[in-house]
Amino acid sequence: MEKYRDITAELMPEEYENAREGVSYPEFRKYTYFSSTAGRDTNVNVMLPADCGEGETYPVLYALHGFFCDEDQLRWEDMALSRILTNLQLDGKAEKMIVVLPYMFCSREMPVCTGMDLKNCLAYDNFINDLTADLMPFIEESFPVKKDRLNTAITGFSMGGREALFIGFRHPELFGYIGAVCPAPGLVEIKDSPMHPGQIKPEEMRFGENKPEVLLISSSKADTVVTSAPDNYRDILSQNGEPFVSHVMTSTGHDPTSVKPHFYNLFRMIFKQDK
Repeated sequence: MEKYRDITAELMPEEYENAREGVSYPEFRKYTYFSSTAGRDTNVNVMLPADCGEGETYPVLYALHGFFCDEDQLRWEDMALSRILTNLQLDGKAEKMIVVLPYMFCSREMPVCTGMDLKNCLAYDNFINDLTADLMPFIEESFPVKKDRLNTAITGFSMGGREALFIGFRHPELFGYIGAVCPAPGLVEIKDSPMHPGQIKPEEMRFGENKPEVLLISSSKADTVVTSAPDNYRDILSQNGEPFVSHVMTSTGHDPTSVKPHFYNLFRMIFKQDK
């Protein structure tokens, strides 16, 4: 992953989040699919390339939201995902891709998150089953996506970052690129915390034969929400001998100021294995 470390920037040049004159930026459109895992219709936002051509297929990025949020969080105006990706594409620095923003809270009992406790955390953890059994089949049937792991990526912010890591470790055969920005604690057990019994054990943070082309962990030293969780994950990966790209910001927050630089870096890294 050395070539990706070499291009990692702490912050994104401001020009990439601004709209350029005469450029038509693609928009996210909302769709619904039936989740057999949650037992209900579920929303998902999908953004296709601006010049999506008939007969063409594209790689796909799944991007996951944070705690208490929904499928609209990463499409907020101040996240600027469409502008960042399109501007990078115009400059030849990112590939054309389909971006999917799912609703990640997956419970048969509760349609929305009701609190920061173990029950709600388990509903977020359950998204792994919705993703593989329901959402990915829906996306692959409904949109012109390439279906192999080297054309499939996953990332997320905060709780979405934790779940992206969890899903990446559980299904390395599905995802060739994995990212997490300000990933929340709880992927591994936190002692004396009933809310965080751990999704996996530290020794399970390994990919085996299906190592990702990119594993990008972004975090900020000024993030007072997830505090040391990203560094704890980095330490475990280093102990396990798993390579990753570390993106550390110094003064950004647990908000779009950290999310935008993460996507700026990730967009320039993913789906370039043959480049």
